[in-house]
Amino acid sequence: MCGTCGCSEGNVVTVSGPEGEHTHVLTDGSVVTHSHDHGHAHDHGHGHGHDHHHDHDHHHGHDHHHGHDHHHGPSKVEILEAKVFAKNDRLAERNRGWFAGREVLAVNVMSSPGSGKTTLLERSLRELGETSVVIEGDQETARDAERLRATGTPVVQVNTGTGCHLEADMVWMGLEALSPPSGSVVFIENVGNLVCPALFDLGEHARVVLFSITEGEDKPLKYPHMFKAADLVLITKMDLLPHLDFDMDAARASVAAVAPKARCIELSTKSGAGLDDWYAWLRAAKASVSKEPASVSGS
Repeated sequence: MCGTCGCSEGNVVTVSGPEGEHTHVLTDGSVVTHSHDHGHAHDHGHGHGHDHHHDHDHHHGHDHHHGHDHHHGPSKVEILEAKVFAKNDRLAERNRGWFAGREVLAVNVMSSPGSGKTTLLERSLRELGETSVVIEGDQETARDAERLRATGTPVVQVNTGTGCHLEADMVWMGLEALSPPSGSVVFIENVGNLVCPALFDLGEHARVVLFSITEGEDKPLKYPHMFKAADLVLITKMDLLPHLDFDMDAARASVAAVAPKARCIELSTKSGAGLDDWYAWLRAAKASVSKEPASVSGS
């Protein structure tokens, strides 16, 4: 559950591993793992063979009138939120320790839908030259995971169902399925959303937010929490700049206003402009989690 939206309430999360195995996390928290190649669908909805029909009439002979106005303290929703975030934070610390112990760089890649996350990772995985794995987050389908697997990279698909973000336990299941080697890079492609992913710590080392020039110069001002959480902002699709009415100075100012400490790189995955700076940033970030001295500067 993210905040009060309840996106994960009653939800089923499916993790599809690189060898075709599937792990389903059911609404009661139980985990089912199996391999299959059959064509039928798994229905994990709310109708688990029982139909609740309540036909009785509740009639209470007294009138509930509360004339007091004293403060009742935190609401049940607030308490539940606190528990959800506290549990996620504990699991994020477990992930962080796992990454640190193996000198693995974990990069949480976030953006709105269509900003170019998958396309950027596709090219990066082919050109970066680092041992990498990907945890791919989407509500449904494995299309993006299939695109990334075509690069020869191990990928786990996490389908969040109604959930609009990845959480620390989902990342842990992805790590168990992938077993990334020490010194590698774990790319976590979060669900396309500029709100909820910023709220959940995954134990990652760095957060990268993509900001497409097709979205308008004021996007960081409209979604400040996402950009405040960024270590790096990538302004993407720069090859389209000549064709758009987009004020680059205003865009840079918007980023600086909400994320003054974040590095900002302008790039085009299509033309390749700016990719060398992106790769240099990644290599420097990887060196920062390793005991080895940095071989490439540019962070």
